[in-house]
Amino acid sequence: MAKAVLGVIGGSGIYDLPGLAEVETLEVRSPWGEPSAPLRRGRIGATTIVFLPRHGAGHRLSPSDIDYRANIDALKRAGVTDLVSLSACGSYREDLPPGTFVLADQFIDRTFRRASSFFGAGCVAHVAFSDPVAPNLVARVARAAAAEDVPHVVGGAYVCMEGPQFSTRAESVAYKAMGAAIVGMTNMPEAKLAREAEIAYATVGMVTDYDAWRPHEAGVDVADILSVMRENGDKAARLIARLAADFPEEHEACPVGSDRALEFALVTAPEHRDPALLARLDAVAGRVLGL
Repeated sequence: MAKAVLGVIGGSGIYDLPGLAEVETLEVRSPWGEPSAPLRRGRIGATTIVFLPRHGAGHRLSPSDIDYRANIDALKRAGVTDLVSLSACGSYREDLPPGTFVLADQFIDRTFRRASSFFGAGCVAHVAFSDPVAPNLVARVARAAAAEDVPHVVGGAYVCMEGPQFSTRAESVAYKAMGAAIVGMTNMPEAKLAREAEIAYATVGMVTDYDAWRPHEAGVDVADILSVMRENGDKAARLIARLAADFPEEHEACPVGSDRALEFALVTAPEHRDPALLARLDAVAGRVLGL
């Protein structure tokens, strides 16, 4: 089994990871583009952690401008085996108030401006995505949340909208009717790309608001959620520290096959594969391509 390396992607309000020791900055070059920021690799206890602020230093990137392929490729090149995504989100349920952490187990992708796959013309692949998160990693995150008394719920569908505007009331009501538990702007195509890169993935949706489905209340306003984001950031730091303290030394096999997602996914015949695309896939798919 491979050595476990825990990756953490920090969402809105989380641009650093307190408690990270022996920190080194990694300027990872990706053939897919420019990652949101240099990676920061360090340790919490005996666990190696690689941190990436999704929106870049100073929150310079909107959800639509993030190069998700470059981010996941860079994390893969840094050796990440397990990835926890910390993401601000809105809630569609009364029992998920601001301050609750939702460990989503499903996604509804409503984005339309983002490259959503490493594969395409010259090397086609179809990975299984019916179970998009790694249940063993989610279970570890849940135990860490419980140990730190962080209000959390395991399960729920995350609907990812394009943004950067918040939902209209009609959209909010529609997403709630679809059965979504939370709404955000960043976990798609991030989770899809992590699966293609054979990285175990878990989402921590950190609720900041109720979106716009409540008919007699104002919709989302950034000013109203900033204080909640700060509180959520403190809880997220404690959660990650606790998760790292009890993280296994070796990567655990994923019950839904996250770490073997490409085993039978490539469908383009070897003689018809594009060498230029294969060169870009060296980190993501090197295991199955023999690179």
